[in-house]
Amino acid sequence: MELLTALVDIVLHLDVHLAALTAQYGTWIYAILFLIIFCETGLVVFPFLPGDSLLFVAGALAATGGMDIWMLCGVLLTAAVLGDNVNYWIGHTLGPKVFRWENSRFFNRKAFDKTHAYFESHGGKTIIIARFLPLLRTFAPFVAGVARMTYPRFVSLDFLGGFIWIFSLTWLGYGFGNLPEVKKNLSLVILGIIAISLLPVAIGWLRGRRAQAV
Repeated sequence: MELLTALVDIVLHLDVHLAALTAQYGTWIYAILFLIIFCETGLVVFPFLPGDSLLFVAGALAATGGMDIWMLCGVLLTAAVLGDNVNYWIGHTLGPKVFRWENSRFFNRKAFDKTHAYFESHGGKTIIIARFLPLLRTFAPFVAGVARMTYPRFVSLDFLGGFIWIFSLTWLGYGFGNLPEVKKNLSLVILGIIAISLLPVAIGWLRGRRAQAV
């Protein structure tokens, strides 16, 4: 419970914590942010780390002179792309080992073939859209690896999605994060960013429930 409380406090008061880290570690803040985004996108056990809100707050902090906005975007984009690629290859490597026996309860050949076909046909938009969706952002590249999505296609679309995700949210923070009304209600803004990010997931879940009810 204490860990959960601390995590919620960090997420809701990212501006305070990030400013304190920047003041304490100086240019090492780039390495810290790199590590957070890399783990959030590259390791399936860390989907709870802040993503969208962190980009917004980091952009706002850069606008005050705490960081260089171009350096920040470059570091974060590198972390996001490398993280997804590590995640892809973890899925690519572990998938065949997990599904070693075709008739085991862990493996369904038809489901695997359908997943592979889906990522070949629609995986591009999934990889791009997933960048803006917590949880899916962490699991999409892993599943793409398990499904053996063509790697050159994955890399190009992943870079595009990462570029849009990093630059849009960071520059939104850079442009609007220090407005008096935004700073005064930053916790609400962060909650709003999280809610908007989770909205498509909630809609998809509700549609699935309705389809099952019919």
